[in-house]
Amino acid sequence: MSSEWRSYRLDEAGRIVTGKTPKGNVAEYVGRDVPFVTPPDFDGSKWIDETARRISKAGALSVKSSIVPAGSVLVTCIGSDMGKAALTRSSCVTNQQINAVVVDEDRFCPEFLYYNLSLRKDEIRGLAGGSAQPILNKSAFGQVRFDCPPLLQQKAIAAAVGPLDNRITLLRETNATLEAIAQTLFKSWFVDFDPVRAKAEGRQPEGMDATTAALFPDSFEESELGLVPKGWSVAKFEEFIERLSVGQKYDQKSANSSGLVPILDQGKSGIIGYHNDAPGVCASLETPVVVFANHTCYMRLICFDFSAIQNVLPFKGRGVDSVWAFYATRDRVKFSEYKGHWPDFSIEKSVVPTESLTNAFRDFVDPLVRKMRLNDLQAQALSQLRDTLLPRLVSGQLRLPEAEALIEEAV
Repeated sequence: MSSEWRSYRLDEAGRIVTGKTPKGNVAEYVGRDVPFVTPPDFDGSKWIDETARRISKAGALSVKSSIVPAGSVLVTCIGSDMGKAALTRSSCVTNQQINAVVVDEDRFCPEFLYYNLSLRKDEIRGLAGGSAQPILNKSAFGQVRFDCPPLLQQKAIAAAVGPLDNRITLLRETNATLEAIAQTLFKSWFVDFDPVRAKAEGRQPEGMDATTAALFPDSFEESELGLVPKGWSVAKFEEFIERLSVGQKYDQKSANSSGLVPILDQGKSGIIGYHNDAPGVCASLETPVVVFANHTCYMRLICFDFSAIQNVLPFKGRGVDSVWAFYATRDRVKFSEYKGHWPDFSIEKSVVPTESLTNAFRDFVDPLVRKMRLNDLQAQALSQLRDTLLPRLVSGQLRLPEAEALIEEAV
């Protein structure tokens, strides 16, 4: 390490802020003005752009000492999944499980500090001790030390890694676009019933061949949910999905940093580690599985073998295609209104078409699902390269030109 590098405490890098949750059941605190960051929002991305929960300006002002500005470094510091790091894209409030560093940008680069802390999840957990509910409080968090060079070199290191993060972000944004296309098609066919309305008016449904159009009825009938296409049914989720067992359950303590089988958690990032035992659930692009997080309500379509922690609940379609079942149940229950149990999810209701129509929907969106999986794999490979280079870069062991050459080749 160069003699220019020095060791600092986190509380020397800026102001440490511990989050706080606004009081519940206060109507004026409900709103969409300010992001409210919680641990499930840490999805492995460098920046937190979207959050599952938001609050009003009044809600934020009720905990104004916990408001942190854009560019702050956030670290989860309570619970089994502590030690995750991210940067906030905008001013936000966090809950009490998160400590933030409001960085002194005259001396330190927020992105460099983020990269340093993003590598130290196990270390941060170790500092919190081995209790069932580990906690790294504000004072102890501020005492965590990090090494860094002068500001210009910090910025150069962050800039060198930037293209990898930019490419990963682009792949994820592409997947979000593909996901939106699939959701739009589902809504048109199975929520707005556009093809049925077209046929009822004597028109040919748009964007489909005659064989697919023939699968849709040409009239409606009354149901408990109002008018629905004739011959379709109204069913509880539990009537058209089959819950699967994950087998042996895992947790953060039993997860390895690498291995054959990924372990899924309840957050957006999905994977908390790996093991080398038999997978709890087998899945593929041909036979995908849906996972529902029992407390966060995140849902994902999984196309690879996996195991899971407690409260990650996998299922597949029963009498319907599993990809169709994913879109039929996705986002139907929100975190803010959810009671936290599988039974509350499984009794929700949906309009259910014929199995042949769910299969036709799958045929339409299958290329999108496959492209999203390829993008995920590429993002994972780039993340692995980034995580291989970063420890050497932020410790001064790897020269910038060498790292830049490897990154340029990868992107």
